[in-house]
Amino acid sequence: MNNKAEKFKNYLDEKEIKVFEVEELDDEQATVAFRSRLAINGQNLPTVVFVDNSDYSMVRVQIAPNALTAENSAEMLKFTNDETSKYKPFKLFFNDNGDLLLDFCVDANEEIFSGEKVYAVFDIIINYLENNYRNIMKVIWK
Repeated sequence: MNNKAEKFKNYLDEKEIKVFEVEELDDEQATVAFRSRLAINGQNLPTVVFVDNSDYSMVRVQIAPNALTAENSAEMLKFTNDETSKYKPFKLFFNDNGDLLLDFCVDANEEIFSGEKVYAVFDIIINYLENNYRNIMKVIWK
């Protein structure tokens, strides 16, 4: 496990946060995925913290699977672009399956990396999703 992932795992252990499954990925950056779920408006959204040897770590939340369709693509692309332009710390985008994802990039070079810093990102994400999840889903379901 890379040093930053060890730091994050130790932070979670010290704080007795037991909601993550840890998976070491076999890649060039020695990525470790900390998988969990966020409870937002009665939904459990898959969430992953990616910690690797780069100068960044990433928190990714799957907001909605298969959200982008031929019928809603123009409105969804405009919506995600508008949201991303309003909220500097993260971006909304679609993967190849059309899943709507939220990525929050954390400056995490080894000298300044801390589990507390990464975990604090969740407050920002949860606040955003609790205030916007219903509106996001309305756009998807149109």
